[in-house]
Amino acid sequence: MSMQATPVEVQSFPRSHSEGSDGATKPSRSPASVLARLAREPLLHFTLIGAIIFGVDALLHPPAKDEKVITVTKAMRQSFIDNFDEDKERAPSSEQLQKMIDAWVASEILYREGKTLAVDRGDETIRDRIAYKMQLLIFDQIRVPRPTDEQLQAWFAENHTRFDEPERVSFYITPPTDQATAQQRLADIVEQRESEELQHLTRAILARPVASLAASFGEDFRDNLLKMPEGEWKLLQSKDGWHVARLDSRRPGDLASLDKVRDEAARIWHTEETRKLAWEAVKRLKASYQVRYE
Repeated sequence: MSMQATPVEVQSFPRSHSEGSDGATKPSRSPASVLARLAREPLLHFTLIGAIIFGVDALLHPPAKDEKVITVTKAMRQSFIDNFDEDKERAPSSEQLQKMIDAWVASEILYREGKTLAVDRGDETIRDRIAYKMQLLIFDQIRVPRPTDEQLQAWFAENHTRFDEPERVSFYITPPTDQATAQQRLADIVEQRESEELQHLTRAILARPVASLAASFGEDFRDNLLKMPEGEWKLLQSKDGWHVARLDSRRPGDLASLDKVRDEAARIWHTEETRKLAWEAVKRLKASYQVRYE
């Protein structure tokens, strides 16, 4: 039978005035409306939570708290200069730089006043963005050295299955149905008189890891599929119903060698160690809070 199967594999975080009818500028009626206008300015999008930037060192060295002091650091000025032109072909003029600083200061003031008025309370978007920014700041503080060979070997011994090549199978399968219908489909396929619709609905599952079959089709399906001779259509039951299936190929698995995946293993190890240290930093912050459950 020549099947025209479709190869499908089922396989954290402005304007401050409005113009009146007489052309004069009038103050916005509420801090919230001013904040909304400012938020629409592209230059100020990244500064909405600017106060958080100055809290980086506070993670380890809490500064003296003065809510009415805004400091434009040298690093901040350099950041504006660096981000003015991504290609670094030109630097902002003094006037352009001052405009960016003034815009940031305005956003910082509105952010602090908004926090004082609790305009962010109940706003999950602002909450999530601040939490995500804090995640980035914590990650930026963490420095993880390259693993020693002993560290990497010990880690790889516990995680080698993430690099092993699994056993894979390729097979064709018709849609699930009742047993009688599946039996008729099997007869039609064997006699090569199956409909074009059935050919179109039959799927080719290519190079599917054997370990993933049980979750999709059931353990009995997996076990019986692996017992089938290659190239023959058989009736096969899954957790969804009866199918006609044909096992096309099996490819044995292969154990990974650290020497072959050393760079990838080191990269994953570094990511996991960074996350571990970041979580420990969060837990240290959590120690100063009291969590209550209602």
